[in-house]
Amino acid sequence: MSATTENQTRTGTIRPFTVPITPEQEIEALRARITATRWPDTELVDDFSQGVQQAVTQELARYWATEYDLRRCEARLSARPNFVTEIDGLDIHFIHVRSPHENALPVIITHGWPGSVIELLNIIDPLTNPTAHGASAADAFDVVIPSIPGYGYSDKPRDLGWGPVRVARAWDELMQRLGYPRYVAQGGDWGAIITDQLGVQAPAGLAGIHSNMAGVVPPDVWLTLVRNVLGAGGPPPSGLSEEESRTFEQLDFFFAKGVGYGVQMGTRPQTMYGLADSPVTLAAWMINHDASSYADIASAFAGHPVGNLTRDEVLDNITFTWLTNTGVSSARLYWENTVGFFDVKGVSVPAAVSVFPNEIYKAPRSWTERAYPNLIYFNEVDRGCHFAAWQEPALFTAELRAAFRSLR
Repeated sequence: MSATTENQTRTGTIRPFTVPITPEQEIEALRARITATRWPDTELVDDFSQGVQQAVTQELARYWATEYDLRRCEARLSARPNFVTEIDGLDIHFIHVRSPHENALPVIITHGWPGSVIELLNIIDPLTNPTAHGASAADAFDVVIPSIPGYGYSDKPRDLGWGPVRVARAWDELMQRLGYPRYVAQGGDWGAIITDQLGVQAPAGLAGIHSNMAGVVPPDVWLTLVRNVLGAGGPPPSGLSEEESRTFEQLDFFFAKGVGYGVQMGTRPQTMYGLADSPVTLAAWMINHDASSYADIASAFAGHPVGNLTRDEVLDNITFTWLTNTGVSSARLYWENTVGFFDVKGVSVPAAVSVFPNEIYKAPRSWTERAYPNLIYFNEVDRGCHFAAWQEPALFTAELRAAFRSLR
């Protein structure tokens, strides 16, 4: 474990946080609920087009109830230095690991949905201790990984307005409070949107950002895609290159066939009581993401994990969400959101972009250069899905080192 130090700075107190140990009766109750699941009839197709397949879900439930260590996620989190601090009325949980190397670059890394800090655990040591992973001490980072409000151990918002814009402001406050007058930020999924908002706000301490789900879609293309969700879309705007047309087709498929979970959470998150009552409902909802990521998760439960996205890793995240009862509170982020998912946000600070091949869409360089006028790094890698840091931690770490090298 890399060295860690904390102190009280500015107006807020930073407090050590002890990961709570779930009582044994709750662990047994979880196992019993999984085992007692009442199953629907099987889907009528042999693919994912009707939703998460029953064979995948039943194998997940079998492994979850009989072989998986239900305390594994708590043990993994307990092995990290955890803290909380109150910002804007909420206790924000975060992991903070300082590098043993001098002049490490501070980075705040934000998870997404249906993820949590769990999806970022395996990149901490390579980032903070690069010499132990074949890299140079000059590439070291101090790593801060907060839980978005409503997720994990962070407080659940008690008032309205905790969307990405407000979270981004809180993240800058957190970094300043930790004593970092200059830092960089990284994110994927919601983390990408929050990080983009940091780039829009451009606080004095923010040196640059990195995204693995860049917001680059031009306004005319975005308008067509959004209309397609409502069934009123049309053909793509004229003048797109071959690469841009392929990206439009990827996004058009996602908006027409894959974004239903986001529409539900963006309109009626409180309706989903099953996320708090049925662990299998929660699990099925959480793996019901984009088609490529779902295919990799299904492969893991068939005994063929793709990269690091193993069944234990997937269940760590689902179990963590169940034990913290954050299925609905995390979904409310969609309801609170007031910005687009993939469109241009107006980032002005230095920006870096890594494109993973099985992301929801592959950001074309042409759109990326227009979206981020101060683009300092762009690279397309050869493997990895939407959950890039989770599935390919070594490759993801290498991308962050390269992306921020010019800002050191």
